Amino acid sequence: MTAVIAKAPLLLFQDLGMTEILLIAMVVLLLFGGKKIPELMKGLGKGIREFNDAKNNVRKEIEDGMKDQPSTTDQKSV
Repeated sequence: MTAVIAKAPLLLFQDLGMTEILLIAMVVLLLFGGKKIPELMKGLGKGIREFNDAKNNVRKEIEDGMKDQPSTTDQKSV
């Protein structure tokens, strides 16, 4: 049941055509104005960059932790 709920937001954007994307872009332009959009995109880019950095740090810590653990074959031979 949770898998269906988790995939539901992705299904909303699956059937977007060029017309719908342009309409959304026009609404965003009207709501925020031309001067605010670059600031919003800069903030969005910064947020994505920080998320990717955190994701890479977690991945690196997990890989380093796996390298530090002795393998199961080493424990059996002792």
